[in-house]
Amino acid sequence: MMIKVTAADIDRFLAEDDDQPTVMLNLLRFKADGGRQRYLDYLAMAGPIVGRYGAEIILAGDGATALCAEPGQSWDAVALVRYPNRSTFVEMIADPAYAVADPIRMSALEEAVLQPIRIMRL
Repeated sequence: MMIKVTAADIDRFLAEDDDQPTVMLNLLRFKADGGRQRYLDYLAMAGPIVGRYGAEIILAGDGATALCAEPGQSWDAVALVRYPNRSTFVEMIADPAYAVADPIRMSALEEAVLQPIRIMRL
């Protein structure tokens, strides 16, 4: 259950920074006691912050019934967010305004995965 990004996580993440755009896959499982609504509240606060850093939400949607998954591998929601580079993501989460929004995100989530994706040039 990964919800809070640690300093060690940031170090590993930045060690692979090639100054190219990166997409962050967000897999989200909400707490049963109003987590989805709290997450929407977080998005309302975080949206303008994300935009200031040149990031954009590429796709966001509710998870449907998993076609093929082990028990516990389905997700309530999924989002893809594109950042100009990994350093930009780190700058964004260090922003004092984001620090106000992040506890709302954390209170909303039972479980989360943040998976960076390198954009393939085909």
